Amino acid sequence: MELLPFLCVNATTTGRERLEKMATEGFAEDGTMLKNLAQFDLAKEMADSEQKKPWESGHYAKTLFKKSDFRMVLISMERGGGIKEHHADGTISVQVLKGSIRFTAEGIARDLCAGNILTLGASIKHEVEALEESAFLLTISWPDSERLQTMKHRGYGT
Repeated sequence: MELLPFLCVNATTTGRERLEKMATEGFAEDGTMLKNLAQFDLAKEMADSEQKKPWESGHYAKTLFKKSDFRMVLISMERGGGIKEHHADGTISVQVLKGSIRFTAEGIARDLCAGNILTLGASIKHEVEALEESAFLLTISWPDSERLQTMKHRGYGT
C-alpha cells in the first residue's frame, strides 16, 4: 500500500515544503487553526527553538496547534530553567521529548525523562524545572466557554 503525501501541492513539492505550508496557513484572528488536520516535525521544531537562543526566561514555548477545545505547545528549557507554579484550565499531558524535567504537583515532585508522559487534571497547580536541557510537548484539553466561566480557578490561560 502506498502512502500518499499529505497536502500535496504538486508532484514536485517536497515533504519540507508541505510541512512549512501547513505550519503557516489557515489561522483565524485569535490564532485558532482553521484546518482540522496538521502534521509537525518535532525534531525540526526543537532545532528551530535552539536557533532562538538565548531565551530571555530560560525557556521557549511555541504553540503548534490551537483549536477552541485543544492546544499543543512545544516547550524547550535550558538546564535550571523553570516555569513557576501555575495551573491550566483544562486537563493536560506532558510528554518529554529530550532531556529531563522535574514536574511538581500537589506537593509531589516527579522526575521525567525523554519518553515519559504525565497527565494532570484541570486547574491543579504545578511547576516545571529542567534538570538538563530539555524539550516537552504540552497538550491541553480546553474546556468550552460555558465551563470555563464556571471554573473555580478561572483566569489563567484564556
